[in-house]
Amino acid sequence: MGAGHTHKLYRQAASPVHALPPHCKLTAVFLFVIVVVSTPREAVWAFGLYAVLIAAVAATARIPAGFLLKRLLIEIPFVTFAVLMPFVVPGEQVHVLGLSMSENGLWGAWNVLAKGTLGVAASVILAATTDLRALLLGLQRLRLPSLLVQIASFMIRYGDVITDEMRRMSIARRSRGFEASGLKSWGVLAKSAGALFIRSYERGERVHLAMVSRGYAGSMPVIDEVTATGAQWRYAAALPASALVICLLGWTL
Repeated sequence: MGAGHTHKLYRQAASPVHALPPHCKLTAVFLFVIVVVSTPREAVWAFGLYAVLIAAVAATARIPAGFLLKRLLIEIPFVTFAVLMPFVVPGEQVHVLGLSMSENGLWGAWNVLAKGTLGVAASVILAATTDLRALLLGLQRLRLPSLLVQIASFMIRYGDVITDEMRRMSIARRSRGFEASGLKSWGVLAKSAGALFIRSYERGERVHLAMVSRGYAGSMPVIDEVTATGAQWRYAAALPASALVICLLGWTL
């Protein structure tokens, strides 16, 4: 089962994290996020230790800090939402830097920022150390429904094809003097979107017929089976296990 070329988030390196089977890394990241979300927001020190764990994994994977921080910019919309929470959430008011803010809102903002940032960072490290084809094989190994894996595989494989089709349509419009400006251009753009949908649908039909003619019966063949040793599972479990200890301390202290 293929999935196209390497994605932009992937960073090639020879590290122990890169060498782990994809289903081990997927399981470790999922459990880590669950533990982080389960941690009480008042245990501020716990989130600091989680950040240390993430930094240690990134260093082991040889991911530069700049690369990781740049990818974290994707959470800016959540940061904007969190910044507004102290001003809109009702509750007892406190003064911070001369501004009146809700104490519940401040705790809520911290909760969103801390847990969201850690979750995004773990996901970025996963994407940076695992190419798309390996991720799909890992999901299949974890017994994710075959239909979902196939849908994801086709989305990845043909995403660039559709993007290239959009680019050619844009070039064709500009070559005919079209400039997207104002409400008058919406009609042309809507027709272009409709044409793109029809072309994509027809391409999907042709691809499906080609697959059926080659023996496709509802499931994709697995070319190489991905397995993991006990040592690899223990190595991958180090992150969620360490986080679980911190979480339990956060609830007891």
